[in-house]
Amino acid sequence: MTKKGKLYLIPTTLGDTEPLEVLPMSVKKIIEQVDHYIVENEKTARRFIKKISPRKSQPSLTIYLLDKFTDEIEVQHYLDVCLQGINVGLLSEAGVPAVADPGASMAMLAHKKQIKVVPLVGPSSIMMAMMSSGLNGQNFAFNGYLPIDKNERKKSIKQLEKLSFDKNQSQLFIETPYRNEKMFQDLIQTLSDETLLCLAVDITLTNEYINTMPVRLWKHEKLDIHKRPAIFIIHKK
Repeated sequence: MTKKGKLYLIPTTLGDTEPLEVLPMSVKKIIEQVDHYIVENEKTARRFIKKISPRKSQPSLTIYLLDKFTDEIEVQHYLDVCLQGINVGLLSEAGVPAVADPGASMAMLAHKKQIKVVPLVGPSSIMMAMMSSGLNGQNFAFNGYLPIDKNERKKSIKQLEKLSFDKNQSQLFIETPYRNEKMFQDLIQTLSDETLLCLAVDITLTNEYINTMPVRLWKHEKLDIHKRPAIFIIHKK
């Protein structure tokens, strides 16, 4: 009986950083061994693989696309090669796969097919923001994206602030980078003055900015976070 291949969850950088500055050698080792990849964008995936393993043959790679246009029936067969003993790598566009990332469906599919899932160490903007925030690392929740509609977004902000107070739980969320400024303005206009707000921007990059202050102090800050990947964390005590 053929031994099944594994699904490796392979982290990438959070931006234009030299891969081996933020990724362990174990990631390079796996990439050098694996020729089948599930990715969100083929061009950026190939660029990352080439950067971390320049000698790897690009024509030898088999790339499966996993994005919002991918046919669900087709996706069900992406791990069939694992049943033939071939390893597959799941690559995120940024950071770790399967967290705030469509790759979670692949990890679940692997479990259903009894294929071993192997997570590799790499930068997670969510965890690194939480680590550096000074907020409650014992009790926190990631909420993904808040509503786009301004009124609904403000309503969600107030709900998360109340939840934070009621449960002593830090609340994390993200925004599409080009809407960061609007999110920041809604936060300082909606939250109570003493609620703590952490902004973690461009994590691991040269212009990284991470700071936690009460909202009343943020009102005096001049920030340029437009189109810069950011994590927002609030905590009301």
